[in-house]
Amino acid sequence: MELITKKRLTIVAGRVNRELAEEVAKRLGEQLSPVQIAEFANGELHCKYGESIRGADLFIFQGHASIDGTSINDALMEHLIMVDAAQRASAKRITVVAPFFGYSRQDRKAEGREPITAKLVANLFHAAGAKRLVSVDLHSGQIQGFFDGPVDHLTAMPLLVDWMSNNLPDDLVVVSPDAGRVKVAERYANQLHADLAIVHKRRIRGEKNAVVAKDVVGDVAGRPCVLIDDMIDTAGTICAAAEQLMERGASSVYCTATHGVFSGPAIERLEASPLEKVVITNTLPLAENKRIPKIEVLSAAPIIADAIDAVFEDTSVSEIFNGQNQS
Repeated sequence: MELITKKRLTIVAGRVNRELAEEVAKRLGEQLSPVQIAEFANGELHCKYGESIRGADLFIFQGHASIDGTSINDALMEHLIMVDAAQRASAKRITVVAPFFGYSRQDRKAEGREPITAKLVANLFHAAGAKRLVSVDLHSGQIQGFFDGPVDHLTAMPLLVDWMSNNLPDDLVVVSPDAGRVKVAERYANQLHADLAIVHKRRIRGEKNAVVAKDVVGDVAGRPCVLIDDMIDTAGTICAAAEQLMERGASSVYCTATHGVFSGPAIERLEASPLEKVVITNTLPLAENKRIPKIEVLSAAPIIADAIDAVFEDTSVSEIFNGQNQS
């Protein structure tokens, strides 16, 4: 007997950022496969796939975010349970699609007696049965080595560079908000044929989300500036950097970032800041009460859909980004 195996692309999504998953599926000419997520009275989660996924090349999409009463821990646990259910339902290959990888900032020990939680999360997905991970603009490239399997590290750079090319003034200066983002900002500057500047900042030891902008390295006087970062959480870093740039004579300041976390006082800080526009992608869902005129959201669906198609067809993901995603 000779069997000819057929590859079957199947995409399912959890309850967080389902809108982006639907957009990705539509671009691929697919529909999200049905999955039932329910909660028991005590808050425990239950998952059941609505149709057979035996032998499927399964992509499980979930946003790792806190929204509508759901914490990032709830979203993460839901994702893990979906992976476990798929593994037990005999999916042929399980790929975790996490546009924003939860706990990615905890990628090293900055002080004694701390966890490396990004590694723990990667271990959990592997233990649950995931064979591959797809994510966008990880906080640091080393996280790719935390997962015991292939990791497709996507970047929103093509989307953000295209927006900047079409919307920002000439004589632009690309600015890194801290020393850790210099290499990323340099790649943006090369793409835009722009000059590069750096804001030197100092984190307050022992305090979370507390930074002090100290100085600006580079000529920004009389020129438009754009700050480049991977995420905006409480917006303290970005707003402090924008103020420093204006004090050094910048004509205008913009900001682009892949992930809009926007925790705590972020929206109030952005509204009060000298930033003219903050451009993010929809890797994380943005609540209606946070949709202020200053914030513009670009869709990450094109790059995620292209990556899923490449993984399914066993072609190169790096070629989609001309190697710019390897960081």
